[in-house]
Amino acid sequence: MAQKQQMACSEEVARSEEITGSQEVARTEADIAMAGILVTITHSSEKYDINVSPQQGTGEPVVQDLAQLVEEAIGVPVSSQKLIFKGKSLKDMEQPLSALGIQNGCRVMLIGKKDRSAEEVELKKLRILEKAVEKIANQLEELSKDFAGIQQGFLVKEMQVEALCKLDGRVIATIEQFMKILEEIDTLILPETFKDSRLKRKSLVTKIQTLLAECDIVEQNIGQETEWLQSTNLALAD
Repeated sequence: MAQKQQMACSEEVARSEEITGSQEVARTEADIAMAGILVTITHSSEKYDINVSPQQGTGEPVVQDLAQLVEEAIGVPVSSQKLIFKGKSLKDMEQPLSALGIQNGCRVMLIGKKDRSAEEVELKKLRILEKAVEKIANQLEELSKDFAGIQQGFLVKEMQVEALCKLDGRVIATIEQFMKILEEIDTLILPETFKDSRLKRKSLVTKIQTLLAECDIVEQNIGQETEWLQSTNLALAD
């Protein structure tokens, strides 16, 4: 009787351990699905850390999930990708990453060219804006020359104040043109993978900011020159 009770207890313990083991596996899969797997992708000389979680929201991440995230983060289309882990190409898109031995911290090599067509569209927009900035910069240069001519007395004194007021209006219009271009640049959405576009945008913004500073100096000088002429004319009138 005691032996039968002992055997029954042993079977109960075994079933309990089996259930516990199944629960642990279920928890592990759930944890992977929720937290994802942090994978380092190497592409040429660059490295990208990508957290891979199931894109469909169920189960654990598979190769397809990794490929889609790689396309979003790096810009290499899924159709052009070749993902390699430990010398083996990841071809089965439905295979779970865990089944391939891919865990947190693993490195996966990516071979494939980035799709440049989308970035070229943004680069073209920036080049058009760049030409517009150059045109406005030339206007600012001409404006500065006109101001220098007034300072040097190339215009009769009776007409200098009026000419300076017109120049001030041109400076204000120039500033507005630069600000409008800055607003257009702000509307451009450039992903991190668009490195050339982001560099050109940064360079263009810096150039515009420098030209705006020049506008401020010219405007200040025109104001000072106008005040000086007006005070001189008043003194002569007295």
